[in-house]
Amino acid sequence: MSDDHDDSIRTGIFAGEDPFVIARRWLAEAEESEPNDPNAIALATVDAEGLPNVRMVLLKDIESQGNGDGAFVFYTNYGSRKGTEIEGAGKAAFVMHWKSLRRQIRVRGTVTREEGPRADAYYASRSLQSRLGAWASKQSQPLESRGALMAEVAKMSLKFGINPPRPEFWGGFRLLPVEIEFWADGAFRLHDRFRFTRSQGTGRWTNIRLNP
Repeated sequence: MSDDHDDSIRTGIFAGEDPFVIARRWLAEAEESEPNDPNAIALATVDAEGLPNVRMVLLKDIESQGNGDGAFVFYTNYGSRKGTEIEGAGKAAFVMHWKSLRRQIRVRGTVTREEGPRADAYYASRSLQSRLGAWASKQSQPLESRGALMAEVAKMSLKFGINPPRPEFWGGFRLLPVEIEFWADGAFRLHDRFRFTRSQGTGRWTNIRLNP
């Protein structure tokens, strides 16, 4: 349950004017209490017909400049369904939920590619098998069998050895939020909710308390 009960100010776990700083703080707390993948997010996109898709991915960075600017960064195959839908719409949303803390963060905004040195550095930090897997997997496309996939991994291993470069079709996305909502469980389902908003992902944030 939240320790903020004053409608005029945000205190306790909601304290702060920079939502990226708050999000980082909540994630750090979850890393101490959540048994698996505290950085997992349910990422939602829409296809060309407007039909939504959602799947779990791992958030790899919460960028924060300390002045209200920042972004949420994750990585994927650009040819995957989520990749093509993000490219088509230029927008996405996600939710992070921690059962151990009984909290969640909801985010919506525009998305741009992260495919420069930072993407290279993250790719290089992954295990060798994960790097080879990025080359081998035609993500979201039909697959004959797991054996066929493992054969492709072996093929990439012979081709690249122990230092495969980052594939051009694999990299990061930076979600620049226009809306961030912080939610904490409350007794009798009277939850605490605060929503930060700003226009086009720039400028000063404003925030309001929402009904549960």
